[in-house]
Amino acid sequence: MCFCKAILALSRAVTEDELIYIRAQYNLLEPNSRDGRICIDNFRMALLQNSTDAMKESRTLEILNALEPLAYMRMDFEEFRAATISPYQLKAVARWEEIANTAFEYFEQEGNRAITIEELAQEMNLSSAPYSIVRGWIKPSDGKLSLLGYTKLLLG
Repeated sequence: MCFCKAILALSRAVTEDELIYIRAQYNLLEPNSRDGRICIDNFRMALLQNSTDAMKESRTLEILNALEPLAYMRMDFEEFRAATISPYQLKAVARWEEIANTAFEYFEQEGNRAITIEELAQEMNLSSAPYSIVRGWIKPSDGKLSLLGYTKLLLG
């Protein structure tokens, strides 16, 4: 998926200082001491230990239990970082343009492939009407996303 690779590249462009809150959240989940990964049980334990009355009354634990089929999966910090990073919050950071440019360079190296207008529209859940808008996001020379297209994809 184009969007997943775009978010992963974005998460790699953020400095360690800017990731301090995300790293703290990851560490609160108490990663496995052997491999440094977390699983659904880490989330369950953190929720049980820190749940408020409102959480207990909500469906949070029920939703978490519905994810039981994913119990065998493990997540390292890089995956957690990509899953929790918010392009909208980063856009408010003074270095947003620098972060986006660095992320786009990673994306170009690792995940950017030729993409059709139809694929891009489908990735963004667009109907066929706005195809003319997304057409400008793809470089005609190689059919890959442009920097503008990359940032628009990140921001939906």
